[in-house]
Amino acid sequence: MITSKDNETVKHSAKLVKSASYRKSCGLFTAEGVRICLDGVRSGFKPELFLHTPTAAEKHRAELEEIAGASGRVLEVSNEIFAKLGDTKSPQGFFCVFNVLDKQEFPYRINRRGNYLACERIQDPSNLGTILRTAEALGIEGVILSPDCCDFFSPKVVRGSMGAVFRVPSYTPDDFSAYIAQLSAQGIPTFASSPRDADDVTSIVFDGGVMLVGNEGSGLSDEAVAACTRKVTIPMRGRAESLNAAAAAAILLWEMFREPLNKSRPAD
Repeated sequence: MITSKDNETVKHSAKLVKSASYRKSCGLFTAEGVRICLDGVRSGFKPELFLHTPTAAEKHRAELEEIAGASGRVLEVSNEIFAKLGDTKSPQGFFCVFNVLDKQEFPYRINRRGNYLACERIQDPSNLGTILRTAEALGIEGVILSPDCCDFFSPKVVRGSMGAVFRVPSYTPDDFSAYIAQLSAQGIPTFASSPRDADDVTSIVFDGGVMLVGNEGSGLSDEAVAACTRKVTIPMRGRAESLNAAAAAAILLWEMFREPLNKSRPAD
């Protein structure tokens, strides 16, 4: 039983929760909660470390045994220490440290007729988590992130994605706009979401491609828009000028997803 906040494993784990740069340097990320930890294990991730409280061990015995069986190290910590370790208001007593997967194969596995999402400068971890959750639900084959997006593996993103971070392939190119331009040059349709001078997204017959969604406040950069083959917009009847980034992504991705079910609409 670990009862000291000065324990090296506890300090290491707490730093992984708080610091994106530390997560990146270690190649590790954390997940907290029974469902998220179990999701990681069932998605093929093997925790390097599994911390749990005695209370959680009694309440979730079957789940504990499944996660522990896949983990490199399993340690019990006091309820008091766990409360300082996690970042949730009502901790469930399960905490895992996972290795980040290698994403280098992603650029070579782009499917010409597949549906992909690209996010530029998304800053709110809750937005990114929701976007990833939606992307997985709609069968998106991968997500491309600009380097200035919030950390893909931040605790809020992991939690908000409801486990999608474990299953949705992602890639962060060094130069986001240049990478999108490269995809366009290869004949892969790329769509820039824009509120002005753009085609109504509901009028388009999709046959694969990459949908771009931009920053919560300023949208896509001029460079990213210029790199795309087409601009699309969401028609709105109310007085609101724009949508939340996660809401916009959900609508745009649904339009890409539902096309095979509705080929009767006239082609643009």
